[in-house]
Amino acid sequence: MQENTKPDITTEEDIKTLVDTFYGHVNQDDLLSPVFNEFAQVDWEHHLPKMYQFWSTVLFGSMAYKGQPFPKHFSMPIDRTHFTRWIALFNQTVEELFKGPMADQARQKATSIANIFQMKMGLYSAPLVKP
Repeated sequence: MQENTKPDITTEEDIKTLVDTFYGHVNQDDLLSPVFNEFAQVDWEHHLPKMYQFWSTVLFGSMAYKGQPFPKHFSMPIDRTHFTRWIALFNQTVEELFKGPMADQARQKATSIANIFQMKMGLYSAPLVKP
């Protein structure tokens, strides 16, 4: 019954909730946390607002994000396993918080982004998850 009471992603606050919850999961993950916190040494206070802008731009067309996300990721020690986990955590986060067309679109966009990044990094042989 509770499944039907989940909202769709419709506001900037929803984006913030999605991003904060997702990166909370990332920071608890044995595979992804070391990449973000040890290798990249992400400054979360500055990174999270950029991610709010990024997902607002991706989902709402707000054009709030100005930047190029790919170059920052190219030198990271990641492979298909990391992308698979990233997608799984992202989808899990969306599903635990939201339901509706925009939630579906968020999952599709995240999968497309992961596939494009893998292709650019020479890791791509087939889609991880078909959008």
